[in-house]
Amino acid sequence: MEGVLEVYKRPYDPQRPVVCLDETSKQWIGEVAHYDYEYVRNGVANLFMISEPRAGQREVEVTDRRTKKDYARCLRKIADEMYPDAEVIVLVQDNLNTHSPASLYEAFEPMEARRLMNWFEVHYTPKHGSWLDMAEIELGILGRQCLARRIDNVKGLCREVAAWKTDRNVAGTKVNWQFTTADARIKLRRLYPSFEE
Repeated sequence: MEGVLEVYKRPYDPQRPVVCLDETSKQWIGEVAHYDYEYVRNGVANLFMISEPRAGQREVEVTDRRTKKDYARCLRKIADEMYPDAEVIVLVQDNLNTHSPASLYEAFEPMEARRLMNWFEVHYTPKHGSWLDMAEIELGILGRQCLARRIDNVKGLCREVAAWKTDRNVAGTKVNWQFTTADARIKLRRLYPSFEE
């Protein structure tokens, strides 16, 4: 936990951007009747939230599934398309089973997987500490501002998400992170080992 909090204290450096990654799913729901609460499930999409909190920028990737290969392709997009000029990308993410270097090797040839692994400095949030990932905050905002209604197909979902993302990026909306290591040592002291003298 303290490692992630220390990353958030680093000064902004475009050559070493701090990028937070998280994902969620959205069910496509269509209406069956306009006079009652009946609906039909049309499928599910996965949304990868890629957030650079210090720059006030975010990207949302909509995929059909949330597999190791989808995660690996997301990392390649971050490295090759979003931050190709960075020296290293500081990545904050949770410990989901797909969030591992093995996913890169499952999706790509070994040389490509190794190239991508070398691009990232990875920091994992602790178990039950995914709230430390600022991308989760962005997903919560996306859910409230954009996804809290029925969307019945992937094209509609992509259109709505793109409009939301553009509005927030143009505004340069940043996360006002204030939780520090000192706060953690006080408020979460039960999580720290105790040493009796």
